[in-house]
Amino acid sequence: MNIPQSSFPRVIIIGGGFGGIALAKKLSKKDIQVVLLDKHNYHNFQPLLYQVSTGGLEPDSIAYPIRKVLQGYPNFYFRLAEVVRIEPSDRKVFTNIGDISYDYLVVATGSETNFFGNKNIEEKAMAMKTIPQSLNLRSLILENFEQALLTDDLHERDALMNFVIVGGGPTGVELAGALAEIKKGILPKDYPDLDTRRAQINLVQGSDRILPAMSEIASSKAEKFLEKLGVNVWKDIRVTDYDGKHISTDSETTFEAATLVWAAGVKAVSIQGLDADELLSRGDRLAVNEFNQVIGHPEIFAIGDVAQMETKAFPHGHPMMAQPAIQQGQNLGINLVRMLENKPLTPFVYKDKGSMATVGRNKAVADLKRVKFQGVFAWFVWMFVHLFFLIGFRNRVVVFINWVYNYIRFDREARLIIRPFKKQYQNTKRHQA
Repeated sequence: MNIPQSSFPRVIIIGGGFGGIALAKKLSKKDIQVVLLDKHNYHNFQPLLYQVSTGGLEPDSIAYPIRKVLQGYPNFYFRLAEVVRIEPSDRKVFTNIGDISYDYLVVATGSETNFFGNKNIEEKAMAMKTIPQSLNLRSLILENFEQALLTDDLHERDALMNFVIVGGGPTGVELAGALAEIKKGILPKDYPDLDTRRAQINLVQGSDRILPAMSEIASSKAEKFLEKLGVNVWKDIRVTDYDGKHISTDSETTFEAATLVWAAGVKAVSIQGLDADELLSRGDRLAVNEFNQVIGHPEIFAIGDVAQMETKAFPHGHPMMAQPAIQQGQNLGINLVRMLENKPLTPFVYKDKGSMATVGRNKAVADLKRVKFQGVFAWFVWMFVHLFFLIGFRNRVVVFINWVYNYIRFDREARLIIRPFKKQYQNTKRHQA
């Protein structure tokens, strides 16, 4: 990898997400050689991926080059690489561009969509965890409406204009709200020769309420917001199969849709060499102690979504969101320096700053530490928080201008099929007996 030898201890960070970037920044001016490995050369701001999928933002608005994030930091090296396996006994990381040794290793690989072993759904449904996946979804949505113009079969046309989103967490709720606003304000203008009123947006949740991690008042209010936008909210229903057209559930309810978006769960991205049963916990997360050290490996750490730290306050581990990853990365940066100075480590304590979700124009719900509120004010707070955590001044300006423009014009300019995405679409014609 052409990483120079150094008298400084070498810390390898796998993953340039929220946790990895926070840690690298914390170590940037220390006497430590930091090597960050990622298969992409950019940091992806995942909370706004749904806006890329629905044409509200272009991908370069929510991505930022990793090299630029840490530009000018001494002893920092980035390599575009995909990690193949880890050999803890030799303290080596093997990648598709070569191997490299480490003194300390930090796994910050994040999470990926969890299809819970359902191969049909994994093959035919759409995920939305990465920028390429979001662009694929955007293309598919627009291509389905173009295809709906060309068919004379009513059932096929309806299936092409129907959307089923599985998972009532923030991702599913925000995507459903964005699609509902597109149906209401944009599709009638883009497709005047198509009866877009027949388009349906269905949000399917396996439990008895959406946004289950938030307060009941937030869940109730968000559901009312969605229903007012015309979204069909289905609760206590689990999707069991999908063939590209028909969606089966564990009830008598079925759907016919050419687009199924799976937002029902995530699992940690595991790496060969750290995938033994005694290391992995629920959701393929690595079991760590209160200092984020992988159990049995004091020189290996895991932070963010991939880390399973069980405490009294969080017996099932911390939520797989940005804030725990950022805070763990910052705390680990302090602890690595203390470890090198032979000082006692500081246990990680998560400071829950609350959670929020937007449900569309002027509609959001927010559960902060001491107050809960919904509506227009929550929507403005949601926008401010997301702008604040975006990396890069340009990205903040571009996103803000896009939001102002979209708000005034009630439009989404990025309705572009830049790279066509073709799925095997089964004819939806019904054969009468």
